[in-house]
Amino acid sequence: MANIRGYPDKRMNFLENETINCGSKVLDLSIPVVMGILNVTPDSFYDGGTYMSQKELLKKADQMISDGAVIIDIGAISTRPGAQSLTVDEELERLLKPLKLLRKNFPDVILSIDTYRKSVAVASIEEGADIINDISGGMLDREMISYMCTQRAAYVLMHMQGTPESMQQNPLYKDVVKEVGAFFSQQLIHFKDADKKNIILDPGFGFGKTVDHNFKLLEAIHEYTSMGYPVLAGISRKSMINKVLTTTPAEALNGTTVINTIALMKGAHILRVHDIRPAMEAIKLVNQFRQSNGNS
Repeated sequence: MANIRGYPDKRMNFLENETINCGSKVLDLSIPVVMGILNVTPDSFYDGGTYMSQKELLKKADQMISDGAVIIDIGAISTRPGAQSLTVDEELERLLKPLKLLRKNFPDVILSIDTYRKSVAVASIEEGADIINDISGGMLDREMISYMCTQRAAYVLMHMQGTPESMQQNPLYKDVVKEVGAFFSQQLIHFKDADKKNIILDPGFGFGKTVDHNFKLLEAIHEYTSMGYPVLAGISRKSMINKVLTTTPAEALNGTTVINTIALMKGAHILRVHDIRPAMEAIKLVNQFRQSNGNS
């Protein structure tokens, strides 16, 4: 079977460079890295409301970095299935104080902001954000891509079918792997025209996909790496694990580690996770496996 560019169906690293610029910082992807999830929401599906005070935010961020996280992804809106949206002002009120606090206290860490709104991206980059992580890949705010084409910050281009309110009601595809790949190709045209190269692809596990769709995308990660951009896998404690194992998000750490390991074997460059240390252990073990077998 060939991938979406016609290459053999095996893991290969198609990145032009093993680094990607994130604002003024450089992210080394010669070995996969961990993006830690830091929610400042009261209603996230797993850890909502846990780290709301300044003290707890700083403690959590410091622990993430100590455990090996290279990126911290800050989210102010829950994007769990059925989640209700916030106004721009509400999102900014939740987001900017934690962003400023983390930027001041951890000047060297790469900070990512989980938002699909251009106005929030503008405010976040002005306060030192290095990555904009857009769950809609530019579809929920049509000004997002044109703005990001002018910025040094990196951009996570994620696929989502529908909106957070409706995405899991009845997701349908003729071929989920091809359709997600076609979406990436279409959206990447804008960035290529602007000569913006610091893009990260995210297939959007759980965002308008059934369990079967998610596992097909997991198998296809190596196909998306063939497009020449790093691929992010955001699978941590999600329903694609819980529906198979009959677990809750709180019980899904072992399942998350298993799926993250598969994602790494398929070529993922970034793991977006709630639990840093287990993800780092998976990376180290997969890296040792490749080195021992001449596949580094």
